[in-house]
This record gives sequence, C-alpha cells and structure tokens, in this order.
Amino acid sequence: MARYIDEILQPGERVLYSTNAHWIFHFPAILAWIVALALFVASRQIDIYSVMVLCLLGSGLVALAALYWTVRGWFHRFTTETDVTNLRVVHKTGFIKRRTFEMALDKVESVDVNQTILGRILNYGDVTINGVGEGRETISTIASPLAFRSSITTR
Repeated sequence: MARYIDEILQPGERVLYSTNAHWIFHFPAILAWIVALALFVASRQIDIYSVMVLCLLGSGLVALAALYWTVRGWFHRFTTETDVTNLRVVHKTGFIKRRTFEMALDKVESVDVNQTILGRILNYGDVTINGVGEGRETISTIASPLAFRSSITTR
C-alpha cells in the first residue's frame, strides 16, 4: 500500500522529512505482555492447584488484553503519517475514517514542542503548529519532535 504523501505530492514537490507516532504507543502492550509472562511463570512454580489455575486464567486474560493493545498500537502507527515537504506540512491519521491536516509552509507562524521528562529521554512529544489565519493543529506523541520542528522552520 502506497503512503498517503506519495499520492498527494504536487509537481515539483518533494518530501524533506517524515516521522511517525512514537513507539511509546506500544508501552501498555509491553507491560501487559510482561505481566502475562510473569503470571504464566508463577503458575508453573505454584503447587496449589486452585492458585495455579487462577494464575493461568489471569495470564490468559492479560495476554488477550496485551494482544489487543499490540494490534491497536501497531494499527495507529501504520495509519499515521506526518511529513514536511518543500511546500507544506501534511499529517494524516486513520484508515477508513481518515483525518488529514495540511498547511502551507509560508502560512506557518510558529511551531511549539511540548515534551515531558520521559519524552525528552525517549525523544517523543507533542508539536503544535500555529498558522497565520489557518488556526492551530496539535500532533500528539510523534517521534523526534525537535527534528520535525527544525524541518518546518529551516528554509
């Protein structure tokens, strides 16, 4: 499947920078997989049958939740694109229900980056693009937000 940006490029327009949602979207799934594995290992160490069955049941339920969060996080990353071309900023989310945001680079007034302490450590954050007469758009939890901002503001 072709990327959205490749389908909408104008003649003479080229992609300067691409980023995506950060892998932190997978964090709930990672934690759930660890808990499911811990419960499964605990069930093998316990000699009491009823406790062993409870650990196995809990492990199975947590594994189902982890599978759901894994697929959800993967699908979010797969269906989200954020690009800067030599003419505009393009952000697309969704697969069947698509939401897009485009702003010409000459209409960008300012670009703000908000990062938590964990976001600084893991290099993710929220970017707010303020446009002249075009409003404001916030792109949440993207990878390398400072590089993204620099690709917009450097001309």
